[in-house]
Amino acid sequence: MSAAAMSGRGAFVLLRVGDSRFALPSENVVELAPPVRLHEFPHESKFVAGVIVRRGRIVPVYDVAPLLTGRSSTVHRFYLVAWLALATGPEASAIPVTGECELASGEVLPRHADDPNYFAGKLLLEDGPVDIVNFESLVAAGSAKAFAQEVRP
Repeated sequence: MSAAAMSGRGAFVLLRVGDSRFALPSENVVELAPPVRLHEFPHESKFVAGVIVRRGRIVPVYDVAPLLTGRSSTVHRFYLVAWLALATGPEASAIPVTGECELASGEVLPRHADDPNYFAGKLLLEDGPVDIVNFESLVAAGSAKAFAQEVRP
């Protein structure tokens, strides 16, 4: 998360996963893509749902619903494509969202000590606080959880 976003206010994209809302710093968002064909491949990880093709790029799609909401979400209307910072450079990655997204700003509070590390803080809105997602930490946590499940005997 950028220093500007943590300084007290910033622009965020509000997204819906299942019945819950979350915020992602707007500077990370590439686009909200319509429901296009999800290409699935045989693999063991349920965290990687497949890939979509956007603007000539192959974009991995991560199923983050179990981490964020505690349950799978089979219904999605769009793909939120965002930059994922990797050691090799930024990579466009996507997550399925169940509703339209909107731009919002508000006061940013730091995350609580007992919140998962993939939450960077809380965005205070008129209708209540919304967890701010740290996309890199979310994907790392999902990958680690998927790997741990795959190597269990």
